[in-house]
Amino acid sequence: MSRPLAPVVAFYSRHPISEGQIVDALRRQGKDLERLAPEDLYDFDQDHYGGLEAVEALGQRAGIDASSHVLDVCAGLAGPARFMARRWGARVTGVDLNPDRAAGARRLSAAVGLGGLVRVVRADAQTLPFRAHAFTAVVSQEGLLHVPDKATTLAECRRVLLPGGRIAFSDWIATARLGDGERRRLGEWMAAVTLQSIQGYKALLAGAGFLAVGAEDLSREWIAILRKRLEMFRGLRADTVARLGQARYDEYDQLYAFFVGLVEAGKLGSRSRSFLTSAGSLTFTPVGTTRSEPPLPVTWARS
Repeated sequence: MSRPLAPVVAFYSRHPISEGQIVDALRRQGKDLERLAPEDLYDFDQDHYGGLEAVEALGQRAGIDASSHVLDVCAGLAGPARFMARRWGARVTGVDLNPDRAAGARRLSAAVGLGGLVRVVRADAQTLPFRAHAFTAVVSQEGLLHVPDKATTLAECRRVLLPGGRIAFSDWIATARLGDGERRRLGEWMAAVTLQSIQGYKALLAGAGFLAVGAEDLSREWIAILRKRLEMFRGLRADTVARLGQARYDEYDQLYAFFVGLVEAGKLGSRSRSFLTSAGSLTFTPVGTTRSEPPLPVTWARS
């Protein structure tokens, strides 16, 4: 494993949202772990912002239906993958760099009866282990910020897409206000690397062979979501300390407060939905702080 990727694995190995946390929450609810449905996990397994509504939006823009074979890049615990399989009956293959999260994703999918539709592979998004034109759609939610070589990753996504296939992704976008010191802290604390501006993402997408890029700004609604999520995390303090220890809780609380502050100050674009297609036209819609300086991408396109 190259050195730039090791911090990503470490960050998610210590992340508060984990397979163990989900199982503990289900036990507290009195759920029978031998008779789980996908819906039983929805309150716990969406390790991204916006919950099921955000996954629904990505799926619609990516054109996902029962005939789709979807690649979920940086899939984590595969919450969105399971939702797409349940919602549309699509086959979904997820890739994640962290071996524990990939294994946990497989166990959770099997536990809710979706092991036949959802497959998760431990792999590097920069070198996807799939043949060309293997997928009808690619999705990703707030995962690309951890990938050092975004140009190569987007080129890989285009390679594995069928002609006319679509990619829909969300990511955090840096504005001109984000300082070098703040960039360093994001890299050190949460393995956020090579953060892009809107124009930066447009150039990367064009270089990968995507065209017709558009963007939308969703910053205002995402600030409220971030604040609510920080409150939720602090409300789970006792559980987090019991699982990870006081030091890890304090570290993550400090990181989260810092992150929310950057978004509120317009230095970091809140999350976006994006989708684009292979080898042809593409739309890219960033979601960020303001319409004049939109920091978060939402894209869609056709090859």
